[in-house]
Amino acid sequence: MKNYKVGIIGATGMVGQRFVTLLANHPWFTITAIAASGRNKGKTYAEAVEGRWKMSTPMPESVKDMVLYDAENDAEEFVSKVDFTFCAVNMKKDVIRALEEKYAKLECPVVSNNSAHRFTKDVPMIIPEVNAEHVEIIPAQRKRLGTKRGFIAVKSNCSIQSYVPALTALQKFGIEKVAVCTYQAISGAGKTFETWPEMVDNVIPYIGGEEEKSEKEPMKVWGSVQGDEIVSAAEPVISAQCLRVPVSDGHTAAAFVKFKNKPTKEQILEAWANYSGRAQELNLPSAPKQFLHYFEEDDRPQARLDRNLEGGMAVSIGRLRDDVIFDYRFVSLSHNTLRGAAGGAVELAELLCAEGYMD
Repeated sequence: MKNYKVGIIGATGMVGQRFVTLLANHPWFTITAIAASGRNKGKTYAEAVEGRWKMSTPMPESVKDMVLYDAENDAEEFVSKVDFTFCAVNMKKDVIRALEEKYAKLECPVVSNNSAHRFTKDVPMIIPEVNAEHVEIIPAQRKRLGTKRGFIAVKSNCSIQSYVPALTALQKFGIEKVAVCTYQAISGAGKTFETWPEMVDNVIPYIGGEEEKSEKEPMKVWGSVQGDEIVSAAEPVISAQCLRVPVSDGHTAAAFVKFKNKPTKEQILEAWANYSGRAQELNLPSAPKQFLHYFEEDDRPQARLDRNLEGGMAVSIGRLRDDVIFDYRFVSLSHNTLRGAAGGAVELAELLCAEGYMD
């Protein structure tokens, strides 16, 4: 695989910082440009994030002296430095939509962590192990945008990464209904316990917009490319509640599932153990060797013990058991800023490179 020059738009935030750490030693990608809001233009990266570095590992030396571009006003110069860019900005959705289309129309592919384009009909929202075939919509999007190289691809919300992969492996049994409650880490809000002391010894039973995303986004992921758009799946019905809990990293889900053709527990466990996707077939650098891990212990998965499994890119599952209302229930876990955010976007970019969409 050739080496690609990559940019990061929104490099100073928590997800942007995670991109920096993941890309610093990536075998295919080299950071050649970083951008943030206009107030940081001209600062070095080290100056812009001074006192706000939230990663557990030190800031990579390779980016400390890189000078920041203005994400909105320096787009042309930024694009001249990169083959494609990641985007993780904190702006209003209409501003993000316009910004990402601006970069795409400058013939710069955009791999976005943002939610603004997740329901644009010709923008693929991809979990590489689940719906890699949705890359096939890109030519239709390019036609709409009037581009030859430029396009937008997005990763899904961090909340659904904890349970959608586990459910995907069971779709062959015909899933009718799903009820899920997610217990989401504070890093999903870009916070730490130091910056959000109100979360210590606390649970907040509301995360703005999260329940709608948790119910709707899986349907697009499970949908199909039809003509010039991605048509969402019609079933299963999903009911979700999303809670913020005092955990630094790792989103946990408690899921309840009703099947058309109820499988045995042994069939479910076999489906999880044998599940893999296009990411494993292509042996992408960020892809876990074993995507879904099942734990037999009654008290697993746990965020502190299991969130970093396979570099934080695997999904951990446990506590499969019968349910008196649904057929089965289980608990699952994913790392929300690795699998759920920056790591998932990096893996998506790897998929796009491997399939030839970045050339």
